[in-house]
Amino acid sequence: MAGNRISDVTDSAREHWNQRYIEGWSSEPSEFLESVSDVLPSSGRALDIAGGNGRNAVWLATRGLEVTVVDVSDAALAIAKSAAEARGLTLDLVNTDLERSVFPAGPWSVIICFHYLQRDLFPQVVGALALGGVLVCEIATVRNLERNPRPPRAHVLDEGELPRLVDGLTVARYEEAWFADHHEARIVARKEPRLSG
Repeated sequence: MAGNRISDVTDSAREHWNQRYIEGWSSEPSEFLESVSDVLPSSGRALDIAGGNGRNAVWLATRGLEVTVVDVSDAALAIAKSAAEARGLTLDLVNTDLERSVFPAGPWSVIICFHYLQRDLFPQVVGALALGGVLVCEIATVRNLERNPRPPRAHVLDEGELPRLVDGLTVARYEEAWFADHHEARIVARKEPRLSG
């Protein structure tokens, strides 16, 4: 285990998310992530942005990827560490606030981002993907507020926004709809070589 690298996490952000994970969070991987397994590589480096308790990271690690989980919550990362060790796996755990720290250096074969919106990260995500690398995202949209109070308006996408945020990638799959009473945008995009001339 590479261990936790403590960075510039604010106490208030850490306490908020620690409490959320102590209250309970699903340990099952995203059904959407599982559904796109055929387009994901089985080796290379993977980055799980705001990966929390590692539910998706552990699933990626079982496929043979070397997975780094970045999250503001040290409590969530402790859960991720235990979940990985129970399966004989290792995760690189980075306890940091991406709003205040440097984006983890690529290149990454896979980057996943589930239920976390920080718009200014997307250019860095695109830049950090390896050629042929795959981005998988699932983020709530503004329509989710019709039925759910969280995430709040500042943390949800406008309708049709997500494809614009991944400019520079080739979109392989995109859908925006109600899934299990939550309105989400889901995307799979790949970094293709640029054609010259």
